[in-house]
Amino acid sequence: MAIQRIQSEDCSVANLFQSFYAVPDYQREYVWDTDQVEQLLKDVREEMGDGAAHDAPEYFIGSIVVCPGQEDVLDLIDGQQRMTTLYITLCAIRDRLSELGSQPSSVLNAQIADATVDSLGEERRLYRLELQYEDSGDALTCLADGNPIETPSTQSMRNILNAHHVVTRFLSSEFGQDPAAIRRLYGYLTNKVKLIRIQTEDVAKALKIFETINDRGVGLNSMDLLKNLLFMKTPKGQFDQLKNTWKELQDTIFRMGEKPLRFLRYFIFSRYDVETLREDEIYGWFTKNDSLVGFGRDPIGFAKELVSAAKAYEQFRQGKSETGLRNRYLDNIRLLGGKAARQHLILLLAGRHLDPKLFDRLAAEVENLFFCYVITREPTRDFERNFAKWATELRSIKNETELETFILARFDRAKAELSNRFADAMGRLTLGSLQLYRFQYVLAKLTQQVDLLAYGETEGTRWLGNYVSGGFEIEHIFPQTPTAEAAAEFGPISDPEIVQRLGNLVLVEKSINTSLGNRPYSEKGPVYQQSKLLLTRALSERPKVGANTRIDRAVASIEPFAEWNESSLNLRQHSLVTLARAVWGLPERAVRPLVT
Repeated sequence: MAIQRIQSEDCSVANLFQSFYAVPDYQREYVWDTDQVEQLLKDVREEMGDGAAHDAPEYFIGSIVVCPGQEDVLDLIDGQQRMTTLYITLCAIRDRLSELGSQPSSVLNAQIADATVDSLGEERRLYRLELQYEDSGDALTCLADGNPIETPSTQSMRNILNAHHVVTRFLSSEFGQDPAAIRRLYGYLTNKVKLIRIQTEDVAKALKIFETINDRGVGLNSMDLLKNLLFMKTPKGQFDQLKNTWKELQDTIFRMGEKPLRFLRYFIFSRYDVETLREDEIYGWFTKNDSLVGFGRDPIGFAKELVSAAKAYEQFRQGKSETGLRNRYLDNIRLLGGKAARQHLILLLAGRHLDPKLFDRLAAEVENLFFCYVITREPTRDFERNFAKWATELRSIKNETELETFILARFDRAKAELSNRFADAMGRLTLGSLQLYRFQYVLAKLTQQVDLLAYGETEGTRWLGNYVSGGFEIEHIFPQTPTAEAAAEFGPISDPEIVQRLGNLVLVEKSINTSLGNRPYSEKGPVYQQSKLLLTRALSERPKVGANTRIDRAVASIEPFAEWNESSLNLRQHSLVTLARAVWGLPERAVRPLVT
């Protein structure tokens, strides 16, 4: 067996940039932002001090890992963020000196680009650092040639442009118009700032060293390390295929604004028998479970599975099915969850294999239980763990009977255990006790339920969004700032916050709400009858549509109020709690907790 040789040398920036480097196209793009670039510059400036440059101490800024590339160019496997920033800094120093009318040294110019002779004996000019990944565009070559980056069309290009701006601003603020001071910084940077360059004989060994250096997430997160792990398992001839697949994954996650590690955690929960896992444990979990996951046997296939899950994740977050069709229950969850809630996605990912009808059934139950957890303020980590635990069972479900058994054992049982807390929370619910978007969801669901019972499912009643953002507003039956007549008609108030209670609130059309104003209930009652929302009309008068019609049955349990006072408000809130139990599928009585 051949012995793999590894060379490790202590290099100054000057030594480093006597060689030529390429960042392979499968590598991570340039991601350093203002804070990271400024921190590097400030650290170098602080170490340099104000004395003579040759008396300043050496400053070590880390290591890079390289392996032989083509035509005497070294492929940069690890450390490209620092190396790219150093290269941009050299370009910015050259540009600032030129701006001040001071000719940059030939040594500095040669550290940016220089001539070399290829295998045919032809001389050609090469940049000391070349970024081969697509997102870099021509940004770095523009800087190397002293040209502006005209149209930074990718995030990497924008980051490169920003880094150049940051260095330029730093040079101006620290050294003003003094080219000698800038040259002194350059002298310290190039001679006293050092890195360790580790060189291996091939890319496989370089990737392994990269993994070792960055183990346990030091410097990189689990997503970067997982990418590296897949490249380690992939034949070099298939690097382009894996690179394109991984880029599709990154683009999908970036497009939906999700945190990559949260997606990875929820993918693991939905796909494997894992109930708890921290983000900093993700990479270690993968390395210990290759036999289960199978990325070693088929790294590209595993990457494609991640892409498929990410695209489904994105659709679910947008309120759509995996195929991109609008889904009423997923859309409801979107309105309920806002931008932060994601835990329900564990179950939705685990249930992707179900046929559309069964998936809709699952999604409806996920919505109901998720709201129960929200309204009862169940700790997030508790129901996240429940969802991860249940995902194992859900993945094995194949038909309607099995799904109904699962729903009964898990969802219905969980809601039954929360029944008393649910009733208490809804009974005390006020406009300020939930985020506004969630309160709108609650009021819209209650209103929609009555319309569904009365009119059936139509395009108008099917979509909750029609009630949330369809030209309706939250109306205070007893006004927040009542007229003297309205206050006298309402009577004594035991609690000033009563005006914000659910029982005092109703959805009305914007045009109607404008006309209601702060008037007393006796004047508002007839106006409510102009609303197309049945729950709103039923507030002051039971609809006269004949006996035993769908509409009559829909409002049978909703008592109209001839007058509006604190007692009426409390009765209506109680009535809405009863309606809420039906809307979200809760039983009348609680059950003892099930130990699992």
